[in-house]
Amino acid sequence: MSGFKYGVSLYSYTDDLGTVMTLEDAFDHVAETGSTGIEILGEANIAGYPEPSSAWLDKWFALIDQYKLEPTNMASWLDTCLTLDHTMSVEEGAAQVAQDLRLADRLGFKFIRPKFGVIDEELTPHPIWEATIERNLDLANKLSIVIVPEIHSPTPIKHPVTDAYIEFIERTGTKNFGIMIDTGIFQDRPLPYWPGETPEIRAAALSFLDGIKVPVEHLADVIQYVPFIQAKFHHIDENLHDHHIPWEKVIPMLKKLGYTGYLSSEYEGVRDPWVAIEQVRRQHCLIRKLEREAEAAQEKLDA
Repeated sequence: MSGFKYGVSLYSYTDDLGTVMTLEDAFDHVAETGSTGIEILGEANIAGYPEPSSAWLDKWFALIDQYKLEPTNMASWLDTCLTLDHTMSVEEGAAQVAQDLRLADRLGFKFIRPKFGVIDEELTPHPIWEATIERNLDLANKLSIVIVPEIHSPTPIKHPVTDAYIEFIERTGTKNFGIMIDTGIFQDRPLPYWPGETPEIRAAALSFLDGIKVPVEHLADVIQYVPFIQAKFHHIDENLHDHHIPWEKVIPMLKKLGYTGYLSSEYEGVRDPWVAIEQVRRQHCLIRKLEREAEAAQEKLDA
């Protein structure tokens, strides 16, 4: 039975990087979890983005070799409405994606996640997304990179945004565009209030922080289009109990559906120094335990 691949996004260490943690420290912590993959945010984690220096590139590849990690996904952005008086054109968007594809290729990544500007609170991407991506399919194919926009709370799986991505894949027949699932969509218990947040504020604008509770069964409708998963989480206690994400449902469903791609940890909880390191460790312990249990249960059924 094929297992998951495990990785970590450096977004998990957002407030630690550059303060109490160097890039090499981050590599060390990722490798310590037993992960084989490392995910980064292009603009945030690449010094000199989009043109890193030769010295930075040398350091990057030295760390990849030293810690035996595989570059997985590079996050990128299309700021479609960066200024009030100008909306990004398809030509500008295509150039941005092409730039990030080439950079991802230089660094050894096999996925890029473009974060499109959105036009509503349901995270509907700006209309230029489709033509922007279509103009880059040949380049993505040449570089063997898959472009994977994410399905992220408050957007559920059964939604016009997801449908549009699937229609694009089926219309173009491309193997270089897919869907990334952010497991925050399965959150089924409220997050703690932010400093200064009130029940009125949450009800009016931040209700998705209570969780949109997407049923894990909905994965069956899209799993064939999902080559990469960001394992979003917020808090796992010392007993390996996640306070918000129902991993005990998510992991067996992914095993049942035959998913064998990456689960890339994306911690988004308390940002006090060093907390993320322990939280990521706990998540890997929890998910690996649940995967072993799911495999044992299947073996028992097959016996």
